[in-house]
Amino acid sequence: MAIYAIADLHLGFDKRVEKPMDIYGERWINHTERIKEDWEKCVKAGDTVIIAGDISWALKLDEALIDLAWIDSLPGKKVLIKGNHELWWNGINKLNKMYDDIFFLQNTFYEVNDETGRTAICGSRGWICPGTDGFSEDDRKIYNRECLRLELSLAAARDAGFENGIIAALHFPPTNENHNLSGFTELFEKYGVKQVVYGHLHGKEIWKRGFQGILNGVKYSLVAQDYTDAKLIRLK
Repeated sequence: MAIYAIADLHLGFDKRVEKPMDIYGERWINHTERIKEDWEKCVKAGDTVIIAGDISWALKLDEALIDLAWIDSLPGKKVLIKGNHELWWNGINKLNKMYDDIFFLQNTFYEVNDETGRTAICGSRGWICPGTDGFSEDDRKIYNRECLRLELSLAAARDAGFENGIIAALHFPPTNENHNLSGFTELFEKYGVKQVVYGHLHGKEIWKRGFQGILNGVKYSLVAQDYTDAKLIRLK
């Protein structure tokens, strides 16, 4: 069984949501059709797909239902991370009773079992990091809260016996644009995470702001759909 990742689907199938994405460039033209085509080609029933935030443009849950139904119809189990546009994401217990094949990840972890062993998927939304231009005291409060939420997720996995089998996801990049260490990177190192995926960054010049590669033993990858050109990235 495989684990894949993608971020920033930016769905808006509900007619009340007027957010056409093709105005943002050629990589957003027919992006949902292209994601679906690649997804159905790659993902089998027993596989898992991490969606690292900015899932739907909906403002309320009833507006997001058609988007979530579209995700639910695709093969595999889906683990969803909250993004900065997830205004419809409220009531985690309610959300996690809605679908058999979608898990909304918040303050805990998701377990994947296959022939190679057990893997925990952890994560949080994240936030912009200290050292980012314009970083404010309000940003500091949100950043600290997201570090706490990430640690709750990682500690839950550790306490369940996942010491070396953790994949983590954030929506925001784990560093500032200068690629300085952050509270997020420190937590990944502390809990022995080997792979981290994130999204949020869009456009050729903006993609450069995200660190990619190995930093202190942790591999970081940008999986925003426009960066991957609507393709899922296989992690395991």
